[in-house]
Amino acid sequence: MKSRVVRYALFTVLAAVSAVAGQAQAQSWPEKPITFIVPFAAGGGTDAFARPLAAQLDAQLGKRVLIENRAGAGGTVGASAASKAAPDGYTFFMGAAHHAIAPSLYPNLDYNIEKDFIAVALIARPPQVVVVNPDKVAAKTLAEFIAYAKANPGKLNYGSAGAGTTHHLAGELFKILTKTNLQHVPYRGAGPAMQDLIAGHVPVVFDGLGSSAAPIRAGQLRALAVAAPKRVPAFPDLPTAAEAGLAGYEVSTWYGLFAPKNTPPAIVEQMAKELQKAMQTSAIKEAWERNGSDVPDVAGPAFAKMVSSEVERWRKVATEANVKLD
Repeated sequence: MKSRVVRYALFTVLAAVSAVAGQAQAQSWPEKPITFIVPFAAGGGTDAFARPLAAQLDAQLGKRVLIENRAGAGGTVGASAASKAAPDGYTFFMGAAHHAIAPSLYPNLDYNIEKDFIAVALIARPPQVVVVNPDKVAAKTLAEFIAYAKANPGKLNYGSAGAGTTHHLAGELFKILTKTNLQHVPYRGAGPAMQDLIAGHVPVVFDGLGSSAAPIRAGQLRALAVAAPKRVPAFPDLPTAAEAGLAGYEVSTWYGLFAPKNTPPAIVEQMAKELQKAMQTSAIKEAWERNGSDVPDVAGPAFAKMVSSEVERWRKVATEANVKLD
């Protein structure tokens, strides 16, 4: 009995010491630059939110927040690297909706988005938008585009940020709902896909507003509909898919910050607080509005629950579309 009491007392002391050490570590954090691993090529939707956020955190923390782009395999290459990073509070992962899709399509992933990461906070959730090259597609409305696609089965290609990304599954969901036959052309990120869409090498992309907002405003692309339940304030004249005649087509390319598992809880909590502070600045609010996103307030367990629900949602779409990747 005495030894049991001693062990309990020792455990209590160690837990208290660990908590104090964790708080002290958080108070001194950061002592060096922080890296955000972005799992797509520069210039895409993830970058559109990661870079302004990094700049704002630079100012708040007094330390550089560096962006490291690691593209490949629908964002899974960067995710794999991030899952193996030292859990010391100096490497974070800018994940996206793509990473809720990947478990259904890649049977040999060496990481688990739900188990190998700590969900810190949802950063942005711009809706998908159907964008076409105006020189290659004559359709002015979504209904006209669907009619054209039905009249030309198998002849239209659509680009994506990579196999297994939200862009890819948004295209497959579009095909399911419209009963059309479009051919998928994967790229190594939304940036390269946008470049080829603007150049006319592919006629359509089901893109996130984060990477397509600027070329839409510049007249380089024509937006046909936004895949959201309501219109986006930044594009008030752009109809929702439902308004354009395609009910049920709602897709968001959300982005969120994750930490490798075993990152000290005090540091994760401190980063979440810094993110909340950053998201309330006028610089971030204005940038998010330009890119068609609201400023979400979802963090910690609530964000983790959202990720799990997205994993299940996209599993159903992948199964119905019979999408399989090696």
